[in-house]
Amino acid sequence: MSRLSRTALSATSLRNPSRTLKGSVLAPPRTQIARSSTSSSSVTASTSTPSTPASTPVDTHFSAHLNKVLTPLQFPPELARRILTHSSHKEAVDGHNGRLAFVGRRVLESYYLLFVHGCAKGTTSSSQHDYDALVPRTLNTYVLGEHVAPRWSLGHVLRWAPTAPRDTLEAVQAHRPEHELADALAASPGVLRSVGLYKVMGEAVQAVVGGVYHQFGGSVAHRLFHTQILPHILLPNERSGVPMEFHSRAMSISEQMGGLVTDDPKK
Repeated sequence: MSRLSRTALSATSLRNPSRTLKGSVLAPPRTQIARSSTSSSSVTASTSTPSTPASTPVDTHFSAHLNKVLTPLQFPPELARRILTHSSHKEAVDGHNGRLAFVGRRVLESYYLLFVHGCAKGTTSSSQHDYDALVPRTLNTYVLGEHVAPRWSLGHVLRWAPTAPRDTLEAVQAHRPEHELADALAASPGVLRSVGLYKVMGEAVQAVVGGVYHQFGGSVAHRLFHTQILPHILLPNERSGVPMEFHSRAMSISEQMGGLVTDDPKK
């Protein structure tokens, strides 16, 4: 079975409605109905409205951010919290984005290979490219973290723990005390890769795609890929990114689909 067939089959099989995230709003809670009884106290209890746990301010903060940068989508608070919590963070014990990033990687790979196959089919390009090599060249976490994550301002809300020593982070922050850590690191290119910022942000992009695919469906995730991810990883004249011969087609598809969110990460 070819790489393209395997990945397309993988993405299809991932949308299994029987699989839900533990403790997530993706699995709607069962309606609690009190059992009726002949006693008056039981009848009174059964007519009371069961309490529903309210979202915490932190959860609302996460969902508000994703709802803003990925308008018009509306993310459930628990899903947003998971998407924006990396496994390195201390709060990851309550759920993190590892599973969603796994799903997102497969979805991105499938959509990208289907795009490349559609562009190269019937041309000499189909025999010039190794599909197995195209995916890591274009969709590796460093590319996604450097070129896609900033457009969604993920560095301002993602919870993660840098791998660099504390004194290194404090030195970077000291040079730009008025900036958030992510912004301060972005102004220090030599430190970015050593602290794992691009990799963590790239995994967050994958988690966003996985969350969109799981919550809103394949057609929405497909549009997100072509309008807000692929156009930003074309990277002309660089070793990474989409091969040059596919650039015009990528932009044409993006224009045909329209924009899911604004291109300005500050809006």
